[in-house]
Parts: sequence; structure tokens; C-alpha cells
Amino acid sequence: MLFLIILLIIICVALGLFVLIQNPKGGGLATGGAGSNMFGVQRTGDVLEKGTWVLLTLIVVITLSITTIAKSGGSATGGASKIQEHLDKTPTPSPIGNGTAPAAVPAPADTTKK
Repeated sequence: MLFLIILLIIICVALGLFVLIQNPKGGGLATGGAGSNMFGVQRTGDVLEKGTWVLLTLIVVITLSITTIAKSGGSATGGASKIQEHLDKTPTPSPIGNGTAPAAVPAPADTTKK
């Protein structure tokens, strides 16, 4: 599972780079977008757009895989299961009012001199 988390972080960074590298499409508030498709920029834009969609799909698949593995209780280190076993072994505290009085706490000694 640790491998999937590291892979997810790497893919997220790559997706951020892919998005930042892309040229604006000229839609929305941008003006003059028609000139950005000259001299082969459209082909590079297509590759970056397809790469963005592939990375996005990988993020979704890996995220669902991590969620499924986490819900099934499987983990690479077994740390979560060890914690759960330790919690299961701890004794439950007895309820208050079980018939035994709590031990009296002695009053602190008066250290001031008169």
C-alpha cells in the first residue's frame, strides 16, 4: 500500500506539471486564442491533453485501489492491525458504582509556618 501512495504522489506531481505546461485554449476570458494553434502547437497540445487524461485516470484507479485495500484491512506493514490487536487486549475499565469505594486521597500537608 505504501508503494501505491508513493506512486499516487508522483502521478499527482506529473499531472500538475502537465497542466502547467499546456497552452491556454483561448476559451473563456482569454482573447486571441486562434493564433496559438500555429506552427505545430496543436499536435503538442493534443499529446499533453491525452497525457492529462491518462494521468487523471491513473489517479482515480490508484485512489480506488488504496481505498479498497484500506477497507479490507490489508496493509504492507501491518501497523494498523497491530494497534487494533493491542486495543482488543486491553482490559475494559469497571463501571463506577460497582460496590467498591475509591481509595481516600490524603490531604496535602501544611508547609507554611505561622
